[in-house]
Amino acid sequence: MQMKHKAIILVIALAIVGLGAYFFGGEREKRPAIKLDNDTKSVMPESSTGALDQGEVSPISGVACEHWNRRPIAVMQPADPSARPAAGFASADIVFEMPVFTNSNTRLMGVYLCDIPDNIGSMRSARHDYLPLARSFDAIFVHWGYSKFAETLLERKVVDNINCLTTSFCPRWPQTGKMKYEDTGHITREGIEQAIQKYGYRTTGDFSGYPHQPEAALDARPQGGRLRLAFPNPYDVSYDYDRASNSYLRTWDDTSDIDKNNNARIAPKNVVVAIAESEQIKLATDYKARGVQDPWELVPEEDRKGLDYGGVGRYNNIQMGDPWFDTKDTGDAYFYMNGKETKGVWKKDKSRIESKLSFYGADGNEIRFVPGQIWVDIVEPGYGIKWESGS
Repeated sequence: MQMKHKAIILVIALAIVGLGAYFFGGEREKRPAIKLDNDTKSVMPESSTGALDQGEVSPISGVACEHWNRRPIAVMQPADPSARPAAGFASADIVFEMPVFTNSNTRLMGVYLCDIPDNIGSMRSARHDYLPLARSFDAIFVHWGYSKFAETLLERKVVDNINCLTTSFCPRWPQTGKMKYEDTGHITREGIEQAIQKYGYRTTGDFSGYPHQPEAALDARPQGGRLRLAFPNPYDVSYDYDRASNSYLRTWDDTSDIDKNNNARIAPKNVVVAIAESEQIKLATDYKARGVQDPWELVPEEDRKGLDYGGVGRYNNIQMGDPWFDTKDTGDAYFYMNGKETKGVWKKDKSRIESKLSFYGADGNEIRFVPGQIWVDIVEPGYGIKWESGS
């Protein structure tokens, strides 16, 4: 069988698996659209400028640290079961998790500021949806290769980046256990520092930051609570609220999620669930009629059919406010902190790639996070979001 035919069958199979999970995955409920007070969704202020927290604290996590003003590092990392446990996530200030194929596989991007661990990995290729998110934090974007749609954008230098596919800064681990060869690639703190020096990238960050609030007192925290997000198996995740640490213990496909570096349990202080539409990028879609750039203009004509896969599409586009292909730059969001759920919206001005990804409550005010790690799960409309509050 020709490789092209195999690829087509693989993509179609993934689509079928995704659709099967979509319709039969259980616990799927379409939540009603979030209504904001006094229609504040249309009058939200522009993203804040200047530091939002006082003192030497991370502008992302609000945690005091020595390197609070350095430029963040954003690293593409896989969700593949063969690559678990991942190295580095326990040290990230913020993590993004979202589909890289509609209704199917997810991929992650850890953003590191306070603590750049000795090892971060495994690593994966860039997708265009992650570039504006990395730029939002003024981060240096680290990846191992790229999709065709991301390649041209990176060549245009839309974000400072380190491509491990074409440099010597990224070693490989020995291939052991369930690991595949592609799971062995990673980057070290030393490699990051060497690459930044070679490329002459600015090292001081200018992200304005998120506002923070004090943690709730112990007696004001509920006993327990559980959040489940029905990403298709084996990418489904859940978070169990731990009252003592005021954090959310993360479980990945029924297995406790730990950091490969130190076996620490992944336990963010804040979880954000952002709703955003996703669709496969298909040749038949009339993007110009939508008033956006045609993504196929980034791909040489001789390569286009190989990325369309018989009308299925190899890569997806998520409506998270990128300045090229998106028609939407805001959506509903749910926030979990101090053991409680609150509702609001996310917003990222799609007219500016560097615009801040902002989060607002139902009153139109910017969300104040608990100091500590923020984990952002981006899910498609209709995905199961089940929150069981504690007593």
